Amino acid sequence: MAAYIVRRLLLVIPTLFGIILINFAVVQFAPGGPVEQMLAELRGEGQVLGRLTGEGGGETRQPGSAGPGMGSGDSSSGGPVGNYRGARGLDPAIVRDIERMFGFDKPAHVRFQEMMTGYLTFDFGRSLFRDRPVVDLIIEKMPVSISLGLWSTLIIYLVSIPLGIRKAVRDGSRFDLWTSGVVLVGYAIPGFLFAIMLVVFFAGGSFLQWFPLRGLATSGSETWPFWQRAADYAWHMALPTLALVIGGFAGLVMLTKNSFLDEIGKQYVVTARAKGNTENRVLYGHVFRNAMLLIIAGFPAAFIGILFTGALLVEIVFSLDGLGLLGFEAAIRRDYPIMFATLYIFTLLGLIMQIVGDVMYTIIDPRIDFEARR
Repeated sequence: MAAYIVRRLLLVIPTLFGIILINFAVVQFAPGGPVEQMLAELRGEGQVLGRLTGEGGGETRQPGSAGPGMGSGDSSSGGPVGNYRGARGLDPAIVRDIERMFGFDKPAHVRFQEMMTGYLTFDFGRSLFRDRPVVDLIIEKMPVSISLGLWSTLIIYLVSIPLGIRKAVRDGSRFDLWTSGVVLVGYAIPGFLFAIMLVVFFAGGSFLQWFPLRGLATSGSETWPFWQRAADYAWHMALPTLALVIGGFAGLVMLTKNSFLDEIGKQYVVTARAKGNTENRVLYGHVFRNAMLLIIAGFPAAFIGILFTGALLVEIVFSLDGLGLLGFEAAIRRDYPIMFATLYIFTLLGLIMQIVGDVMYTIIDPRIDFEARR
């Protein structure tokens, strides 16, 4: 097993490099990059010149201080001003200063090399528009996303597995039929739509205002006793977690049911019943390990999926300042250091969680031997 894990870890390196390279190449052709946005701001509001010259009270970014993690989306590398749609009528020297400010005066391959060199040491540079280290921003937003991902994943598993087992045992009954209807509704309606409905009905949208809409804690709660802070945290987490649970439990319920139905029909279950074992002994002593192999082993990947993808729109709806909202705002503003840093981290975690899932397969069922595969 150790040799298999080492091989998988070594495979992570070219896979991660290929994903970053493809996304970096795609970004080169995307319009509306940071330089174009800054030029549009200059033409519309006249505030950029003060940043470049140090006037206006704002912090001046030194040329090239964006650091690793930059993409392009602005097709120039010191080329003609006409390459930018918003550059007409502007002094070419100002455009070149803006390029140097963001580090886009260098060729694309040089930017990519610097970016990957920094990523080897987890140096993701600085945000183009927030002017803060990307690592600090990610660490600051991480607690919100971890809270959503952890609690929603645990509740989804705690609800879906017993419900799926019950549906398998009572397959075809009235209970199975009406719960299938509920599961179908949960599967058909996206989680973010449930989030909007919850806001409308329970967070001051149009009817009731039982729950707060922003943040994970009430302002000033730092001085409260622990139990009050815990209750306040649960109060803030209730609706976002519920939205993720409703949108994510349906698939796991049906997977659990079908896994148990497949195992219940096998010969070893018939033999166990013939030996006089009780139904609970047969179900949880014999069927459970085999039926839950796929479900439990997939827990790490499911957590990563909910943490970094499923919570995106929910964070936006509930105005939770987490990684999802950070990535969304970075994509809108073309803040490439944040975009590529989050892509790098999420991809790396996803690849590692796949390896963890394989290890869990062998722990749950020792008969599985990845070393024996050819």
